[in-house]
Amino acid sequence: MRVVGGWLVATAAVFSGLVARRSSDIRMEAVARACHELRGPLAAARLGIELGVRVGELSPAQLRALDLELGRASLALDDLTAARLSARDGRACHEVDVAQLLGDSVEAWRAPAAARGAALAFEWAGGPARVWGERLRLAQATGNLIANAIEHGGGEISVRGSLAPEHRRVRIEVVDAGPGLPAPVADLARRPRGGRGTRGRGLAIAATIARDHGGRLAAAPSDEGARLVLELPAVA
Repeated sequence: MRVVGGWLVATAAVFSGLVARRSSDIRMEAVARACHELRGPLAAARLGIELGVRVGELSPAQLRALDLELGRASLALDDLTAARLSARDGRACHEVDVAQLLGDSVEAWRAPAAARGAALAFEWAGGPARVWGERLRLAQATGNLIANAIEHGGGEISVRGSLAPEHRRVRIEVVDAGPGLPAPVADLARRPRGGRGTRGRGLAIAATIARDHGGRLAAAPSDEGARLVLELPAVA
């Protein structure tokens, strides 16, 4: 009995250690995601303001884009406090105009793209499209895809959005002129937290948000560079 009791105590200690380690890993990942989501939007906002100062004004579109990125930064602080990344609770969810959201994301990242010698082109095809969700969460997804294209792809970056009425799906594509993805999107998002790197963490965040909104993130064939596709269900 003494041997059995000792074995149970040892097993409980090991289990408790594993639980504590997993809890610590989750907290560390929450901090890493928050830092990742703070750096990008704040850098985009700063460069956008500097651009506005140089040209002498900020257009309404630029102001809206800056507000979007600063909202993303605020959301990252909320995530750090709550240690969550989900739209499932339904808070602040409503119909989101995807064309406007995507255009604002592109506008917010024009200055960072120019600073790295890249150029953003935006195109929307089809009629108006709305999805149900949280605007800032969706901005996290689109912003991460654009930021990844700027940092790891560069060159001419094409951001395209469209609505497929027959399938009631909204499709967002981000295509860059870089070397392409080093691995499938799912693999990059699933890599051990310490080995994701900036690109993997950004894609993991975008993939999580897409899934929480009933959509998906995947890669598509491309003649050059990476071509990431984000699909979301459209509001009927």
